[in-house]
Amino acid sequence: MKCNVIKDLLPLYVDDCCSEESGQLVQEHLKECEDCQRACNTMSQKSELSHMKAPVINLRRVSEWKASILQSLLLFISFAIIAIGVWFEAATPSGLTNGLWAMALVIPATANLFSLANWYYVRLYKNRKVFSAFSCLITLLLTVAGYVSALLHYTEGIQLTSPLVIAGAVLSVVFIVLSKVLSNQYAMLLGRE
Repeated sequence: MKCNVIKDLLPLYVDDCCSEESGQLVQEHLKECEDCQRACNTMSQKSELSHMKAPVINLRRVSEWKASILQSLLLFISFAIIAIGVWFEAATPSGLTNGLWAMALVIPATANLFSLANWYYVRLYKNRKVFSAFSCLITLLLTVAGYVSALLHYTEGIQLTSPLVIAGAVLSVVFIVLSKVLSNQYAMLLGRE
């Protein structure tokens, strides 16, 4: 066989990507041709060096780190909103504005905070879509439970048309949507399908 044909097959042979028949033809030719043997040795050395150059990066650890940062950031934001809401609520212990800060800030942020506990069990869900849907549902249920509890607690009555109550409802919707979107992202970072 001609050396030009063998030299065309050598890269495949060195990378062990050619068929058995082609590999046998190359081996037979290399037994007889010193020029092709040198070319094969040179290619083998370059192939080994190219495999050694690229450092192996553990992308799973990087993704787990990003997921941890995302979860920590959401926990911090929830705690900060709760603290601000409690501070404002403490400044209005009675009167018509009593309970409005709880409705506006504390309840939506607390529901979001408790729904983040579900994120620790992401591996128990069969896939990312189910996990994301449950995270959204948990946030919704906790929010509704919080609002029902607040309406029962504040016996003086809360003006449901108050701008603070409306702002709380908007914040609740934002947290519910974020729960769905960010839980999906969180699961994806952890490698859930």
